[in-house]
Amino acid sequence: MEARMKSVASPDLITAIQHLHKAIHAGGVDPLVLELVHLRASQINGCSPCVFAGVQTAKKHGETDERLHSVVTWRETPFFTEEERAALALAEAATRIQDGAPGVTDEIWDAATTYFDEKQMSAIILNIALTNFFNRINHTIREPAGKTW
Repeated sequence: MEARMKSVASPDLITAIQHLHKAIHAGGVDPLVLELVHLRASQINGCSPCVFAGVQTAKKHGETDERLHSVVTWRETPFFTEEERAALALAEAATRIQDGAPGVTDEIWDAATTYFDEKQMSAIILNIALTNFFNRINHTIREPAGKTW
């Protein structure tokens, strides 16, 4: 598969994205949790370049192959903490808002706020939103997996 266009972002856009990443990582959330959230949202959206990049980044943070292979089935595996499960459930609910999906229910929200304070929740929500942003761009332009940005 070839991309429909070259990703030529303006310097202003690059700066804005860097600021968003800085805000996300200043939120006090474990970087591995952020990567799991990114990976799960990207899996749901079928974004191969983001799944590829998410796996690579998670591995750099020390994530294991066993857990990475199990993110797609996190509910059925013993490999994730309750905190990670709450973040993954939030990522799924915030990503799956189409076709009458319930979105983020009070139950999902309450579970997440059990483990994450308001600053951390803001970081996770922004991470989910930014992931969905990139997933949609990559899907639209047919960006192939394997590219490093």
